[in-house]
Amino acid sequence: MKQMFIVGHGGPEKLQLRESPDPSPASGEIRIRVKASGINFADILARQGLYPDSPKIPCVVGYEVSGTVDTVGPGVDQSWVGRDVFALTRFGGYSDVVAVPEKQVFAKPASLSHEQAAAIPVNYLTAWQLLVVMGSLKREETVLVHNVGGGVGLAAVDIARHIGATIYGTASCGKHAFLMQRGLHAAIDYRTKDWAVELDRLTNGKGVALITDPLGGHHWRKSYKALRSTGRLGMFGISTATTSKLSGPLRLLPVALGMPFFHPLSLMKSNKSAFGVNLGHMWHETEMIAGWMEMLLKGVTDGWVRPHVDKSFPLSQVGEAQTYMEERKNTGKVVLATA
Repeated sequence: MKQMFIVGHGGPEKLQLRESPDPSPASGEIRIRVKASGINFADILARQGLYPDSPKIPCVVGYEVSGTVDTVGPGVDQSWVGRDVFALTRFGGYSDVVAVPEKQVFAKPASLSHEQAAAIPVNYLTAWQLLVVMGSLKREETVLVHNVGGGVGLAAVDIARHIGATIYGTASCGKHAFLMQRGLHAAIDYRTKDWAVELDRLTNGKGVALITDPLGGHHWRKSYKALRSTGRLGMFGISTATTSKLSGPLRLLPVALGMPFFHPLSLMKSNKSAFGVNLGHMWHETEMIAGWMEMLLKGVTDGWVRPHVDKSFPLSQVGEAQTYMEERKNTGKVVLATA
């Protein structure tokens, strides 16, 4: 099989395509011939040496795939063989063959391409946890989605739209028309305007009920301040670390220095809350994740879950794909086509 390895920390030149033996599925595992793999910002952080959960290099990252089952391990129903599926992978997704536990595998809806199916697991589960499970977003509440043009951002728009919330989002100007078509009520160009000032204007000074923030550092302070009473801040990334001019792990220094300190007394006084989301630390909650996925797959059937793939790259061009994301060129998901 072909796999894209991270062979050192640094730029895209640290990615190397290698041939490896096909994995044999262990007991309870399913082997998938991969057609598409999802790319996430965590993969970029891992390549740069900024992701503490990453395996030791050389390693293969990737959290999600879609493809066709070609064999199963002991204890797994043979009826899986030949079926189109998508799956969560605990790394190893940048491959054209993977073996994963059966509990992490889901039947691919016939209405979705393999590229679209690979855009569901990380983005939609993260957005579901942020908005529904921990953010408790309600109809007629208002949510601000930072980086709304990204994969998680678009998933959040789908979910918030289904709930019936008012949705604001930050994105560069070139993405606004598409985002408004997807259901955004107001788009804020963070590159030319102070988003906090614009949000204050949009809400008549009240603030919003929920903010989802993948930026990190001082941005979390600013987002917390923009919440109204009973507001919730959902933090799920530190993407701004990739833009630092410092090298190696020092890139995390500005992020760390800018982070807010949420003291229990200040939370009580402000009637606000802050929470974190990291889907990569939810592997022990397979039944919970399966329940969330059941709701999302119903959303696919009902038409409100609409995974949007911005661009697909061959597995051999992972470097170009990650650079495309780092430069914030994508609107929606970037995937790898492995077949």
